[in-house]
Amino acid sequence: MGNQWGLGLQFIIVTIIMVATTNTCFGARNINSTVACFEHERLALLKFKHSVRDDHDLLSSWVGNDCCRWERVMCDGVTGHVDSLHLEPRSHPFFQKGLVGTELSTSLGELRHLKYLNLSRNDFQGSQIPDFIGSLKQLTYLDLSKAEFSGNIPRHIGNLSNLKSLDLSYNDNLLISHDMDWISGLSSLEHIDLSSVKLIRLKVLDVVLYMAPSVKVLSLSHCGLLIDDSGPLRNLSTTLSNVKHLDLSDNIFTGKLPHFFQNMTSLQFLDLSSFPLAASNFANLLSMIPSLLELHLSNCHLNETHLSHILHNLTTLSNIQHLDLSSNTLTSSILESLTKLKMLQVLDLSYNDLMGPIPTFLGKLTELYLSGNGLSGSIPESIGRFAALTSLYVNNNKLSGTIPDSIGQLSKLQFLDVSRNRLIGSIPVSIGQLSKLQFLDVSSNRLIGSIPVSIGQLSKLQFLDVSSNRLIGSISISIGQLSELSTLDISNNSLEGAVSESHLANLSMLEDLNTAYNNKLAFNVSREWLPPFQLIRIDLRSCKIENEFPQWLQNQRKLHRLVLSNTTISGPLPTWLRKMPIIPFMDLSHNNLSGPLTNLPIGVTSVEDNEDFAQPRLFLQNNIFSDSIPRSLCSRTDLLYLDLSNNRLTGEIPKCFKNLQNLQFLRLSSNGLSGIIPSFIGNISYLFSLNLNDNNFSGELPAELWNLNELWVLDLGDNALCGKLPEWIGEKIQSLWVFRLHKNNFTGGIPQSLCTNIDLQILDVAHNSLTGTIPGCLGELQGMRNGQGISVGSDVEEAFIQDMKGSSYEYTNTWNQVKNIDLSSNKFVGEIPVELTTLSELVGLKLANNHLSGGIPDNIGNTRMLISLDLSGNELGGLIPPSITNLSFLSHLNLSNNKLSGRIPTGNQLQTLTDPSIYAGNKDLCGPPLLKNCSNPDDPTITPNKKYEAAHEPNKVWFYMDIICGSATGFWGVIVVLILKKQWRHKLFMFAEESMDKIHVAIMVRVNKMRRGRGAI
Repeated sequence: MGNQWGLGLQFIIVTIIMVATTNTCFGARNINSTVACFEHERLALLKFKHSVRDDHDLLSSWVGNDCCRWERVMCDGVTGHVDSLHLEPRSHPFFQKGLVGTELSTSLGELRHLKYLNLSRNDFQGSQIPDFIGSLKQLTYLDLSKAEFSGNIPRHIGNLSNLKSLDLSYNDNLLISHDMDWISGLSSLEHIDLSSVKLIRLKVLDVVLYMAPSVKVLSLSHCGLLIDDSGPLRNLSTTLSNVKHLDLSDNIFTGKLPHFFQNMTSLQFLDLSSFPLAASNFANLLSMIPSLLELHLSNCHLNETHLSHILHNLTTLSNIQHLDLSSNTLTSSILESLTKLKMLQVLDLSYNDLMGPIPTFLGKLTELYLSGNGLSGSIPESIGRFAALTSLYVNNNKLSGTIPDSIGQLSKLQFLDVSRNRLIGSIPVSIGQLSKLQFLDVSSNRLIGSIPVSIGQLSKLQFLDVSSNRLIGSISISIGQLSELSTLDISNNSLEGAVSESHLANLSMLEDLNTAYNNKLAFNVSREWLPPFQLIRIDLRSCKIENEFPQWLQNQRKLHRLVLSNTTISGPLPTWLRKMPIIPFMDLSHNNLSGPLTNLPIGVTSVEDNEDFAQPRLFLQNNIFSDSIPRSLCSRTDLLYLDLSNNRLTGEIPKCFKNLQNLQFLRLSSNGLSGIIPSFIGNISYLFSLNLNDNNFSGELPAELWNLNELWVLDLGDNALCGKLPEWIGEKIQSLWVFRLHKNNFTGGIPQSLCTNIDLQILDVAHNSLTGTIPGCLGELQGMRNGQGISVGSDVEEAFIQDMKGSSYEYTNTWNQVKNIDLSSNKFVGEIPVELTTLSELVGLKLANNHLSGGIPDNIGNTRMLISLDLSGNELGGLIPPSITNLSFLSHLNLSNNKLSGRIPTGNQLQTLTDPSIYAGNKDLCGPPLLKNCSNPDDPTITPNKKYEAAHEPNKVWFYMDIICGSATGFWGVIVVLILKKQWRHKLFMFAEESMDKIHVAIMVRVNKMRRGRGAI
């Protein structure tokens, strides 16, 4: 991010001077040279050419007698000697390595007049830097960065007294320097980059700073330096006036700040990123470097305790132009002090804890980075007033509202990223006024409307991402005017219409095209169409393509990622596909492709892996491919993911699959494969998921599978496998999430060792001939106690068939939330382990069709997440526990064909399960939804809880006896009094007679009123 003032200014000037003096231009030929190259130098270059593999034709011009006319070779215009070799491959985000060799050929030692040597971003496969480099004493520029060298830096490099620039950085931490005495011989050195070289044992700062006094640019990032253990520095009073650029980022820093900072009177660039700076050290640092122009303190653990020092001391950096405080925990309190930095042009506060609205004090800022904070509110309309802005990054916040029309007033804007917010409304038409815009990302918001036609006016646009919004309508042909566009992502919207040749005709620079998940969008081009671009990545999933495999793809020779899943293509793979370079990531799944797999690409891959595509994958599932698995697949030794499931493949797994040692996911399910499971699968030690279900495999599990100790998923269900469940499942394999042997012929019991797979979430051994008791240790499976689901990555399509709710369901996108135990249709005996009731996140429990006895565990209600419970077809007796009413999510219950008795509990979710068949075959059950009621007092099962009734039966008897005795005593007491007392008897009869008279009168009055009412009508 931003301009690297120290490195950019100093190093570029040095490089330009050297380029000018050597008359070089990267990749150009020395056309004006009138002197032919020397024969021994030509032969030396050819010998070097033959020592490397050149997959990208970097040296294709190295033919003929005059090597001075070869690309990447420059000769002195007077002497004719080769003086420059530019062997770095072209810069490209997907193009990482150029030449590949086992070592650097000694033939280059013949080029004694060489002044410029650049081997950066080639691959010399861990070989050492050869000693002969030290004999090239005319060298002024040497770049061996990112070239995969290893071992010790040779002392002979110290012989290069004319060297001005040395770059040995980023060789994958493989280079080491145990002493730095060699640096004292580099008397002309001005630029040195040893980033990622291991310098742990050295007093490097002492050596480099004072033994190479001419150094202006020093980069020692990620060198393992113990800054506090740098030893006594020499000549502490010596001013280090030449050092203008110092990068010490990503090292280990403790104790007090080194004093050498105060001697760097000309320091303009300082990078201390990933230094855990104490508050006091931070304050001291700011006072030592008042002339600094650029300061990087990313990931330095800066927080509230540093704020007071920042507020008081940051203003001392009156000349600061570029300030990077990203990836700390700073709050909005820092913003006020930043307004005093009048010279500030570049500010990076991304990934902190800033809250509130976007700050409006932008002043002279040209670049502002506020990504990954908690900013809220809307993008202010006043944003248009900050005309100096060239870069604005406010992505990954909580911004709402619309993108203001005033954004179109930022006439200098080159980079705009507002992605991953909560923005609404449409993309403003005014955005087409940003004539210098190169990068536009508005993805992952809630934008509506169509893509504005005005975007076609952004003639310099290279990156456009409007994905994951709610955009509708057709795509304007104006987008085809973006001749500089390299990335176009319109995926995850509701766009419709068609992408035609007119949309793409002028996009000659296009490398990345993504139209995925626009279900109403078609990709309509003719069979004869020849695209003007060479794509590296294309994703058209869920779009509509013509029925056959797209013919225009055959001239795309640089493809690294091809996704055509769910695009309705059909028919066989074309023969020309076989001749194409290997496409590391290819997804043709969910189509109607047919025929054999023999036409898959088998050529040399066109590009090297990088961080973005470091996982080669081949997804061909859910088609109708037939015949056997071709042996040509075995050449894909780079594959990490292979999915051939849901096809019509037959035969055995090829023996050459043993070569696929990098496989992590192997899915061959739902085919017609047969034979035994080959033992060599156990030697694919990186395997995480093995899915062979629904085939015709037979025999026992090979013992070699115990080597798969990283296995997460083992699905061998629906085959004809036999034998006992091995103890090594649990003794050796202890990381299983899914263990599925459904519908095989396994015998014996469930080994106790299985319970060591505490993360198990799906256990399915149903429909076998397993015997013995159900292990109580299954209650220790933590994966069924916590609510955290499994995650295997968005590109991985795992699918499992599970019996839930009385039917078989295939779980794909949601399978990782299914926590299920299915032990049904076996020969298990004994009681249901009470420990199973501790599995509070269990979703499904099926123990049907066994020989289980005893009762349903009283605490079954503790499995509160149960959706499906099937205990049918056993010999379970006793009452249904009342706690079953606690299962609030229960939608399927089957307790039929057991020996249960008593009243069926009622209440909560159980009230909705009204099908009487779920209780059928239990003759002693009564109550709804069964027709048999529980009203017979002679029936011992009339009460809901027999134990409670029995315990309180004596109390009930005495209670009823008291009522009867009391009533009888009262009745006969009144009768006796009336018989003995004549006066009481007379009073009672008089009261009764008067009451009857009053009632008679009241009735007659009421009747007369009703009659009068009818007469009036």
